[in-house]
Amino acid sequence: MTLRISLILLAAGSLSGQVKITAQGKEKVSIEIAGKPFTDFYVGSAASKPYLHPLRTADGKIVTRGYPMTPDIPGEPHDHPHHKGLWFAHGNVNGYNFWAGDPEVPLDPQFKGRGRIELEKIGKITNGKTSGSVTATFLWNASNGETLLVETRTMTFYSDTNIRRFDFDATLSPQTQVTFHDTKEGMFAIRVAPWLKKIVNAQNKTGEKETWGKRSQWVDYSGETGGTTYGIAVLDHPTNPRFPAYWHVRDYGLLAANIFGLHDFLGDPSTDGSLTIRPGQPLRFRYRVIIHPGEAPQAEIPDAWRDWAMMK
Repeated sequence: MTLRISLILLAAGSLSGQVKITAQGKEKVSIEIAGKPFTDFYVGSAASKPYLHPLRTADGKIVTRGYPMTPDIPGEPHDHPHHKGLWFAHGNVNGYNFWAGDPEVPLDPQFKGRGRIELEKIGKITNGKTSGSVTATFLWNASNGETLLVETRTMTFYSDTNIRRFDFDATLSPQTQVTFHDTKEGMFAIRVAPWLKKIVNAQNKTGEKETWGKRSQWVDYSGETGGTTYGIAVLDHPTNPRFPAYWHVRDYGLLAANIFGLHDFLGDPSTDGSLTIRPGQPLRFRYRVIIHPGEAPQAEIPDAWRDWAMMK
C-alpha cells in the first residue's frame, strides 16, 4: 500500500468518528458527525425560541417535519407552525405563552402576552473524535420586557456508526417568582416526520390512546421510509423533576415530555400540575435523544435507558 493511500485511509478513519460543531454567526450553530450534517441549532432573532432542525439518521434520512422551515415537502401537514424541529418551552409561564409565542400564531386572550426565548450568548464549544458539545445561555423574556428565567443549556452530541445520539441538559434559573402553569402545551418536544407513525413507551403501550398523558421513562416513534425502518426515542432522566414525565404524544407526530399538564392528562379539572419556583430554586432537565434503525426493541431502547439512568 502506498504512503498516499495509507494517509487517505487514516484521514477517513479519523473523520468517521469526528463531531464538529461550528457557530455560524449569531443565527445558528451547525453540527456535523463523521463529516456529514446532522442538525442545525437555530438561535437567532428570527426564532421565538431556539430549535434544532432537521434531525437526521446516521445514513442521512430526515426524521423531523420540514414545515414551516421547509414548507414545500409533499404530503407534509401544515398545522401548528410553532412546532419547529426540536424545542424546549412551555405554554404558560406567569401568564405568557412561550410554547406558541410565534407572531404567526394567534394569541389566546387568556394570556398576558407572548414569551420569547432569546439568546444571550453562545458559550463553550468543544469538538472531538467521539463527542462534541455546545453551551448557550438564553433569556426567557415576557412581552412586557421582564426576564423570567435564565436558561443555561448544554447539548452533547456523540459519534456512532449506526445511530445518532445526543444529550440535552438545561437549567432554568428564576429571576423572579415564576409559575409554570398547568397546560399540556410543553415542554421538551419534537415534531417528527409524518412517516413515523408507531408510538411505544417503556410500559410497552402503543398508540396515542394508550400513551398520551401517561407517565413513562421513555417514548419512541418509528416508521418506514424507502423500505427501511427508523425510529426516534426521547429518554427522561430519573433526576428530572417529577420523574417519570407525562407525555404529550400525538398520532400526527408530536413527541413531548411535559410534567405540568396534569389537569389535561388526568382529565380532572380539579387537579393542578402547576409549579412555582423563586430565585435560588433552579430546575434542571435532562433528556437523551436516540435516532436509530429499526423499532425500539431492535434498537435496545430499554437497555439504553437503563444505562443512561445510571449516569449522575
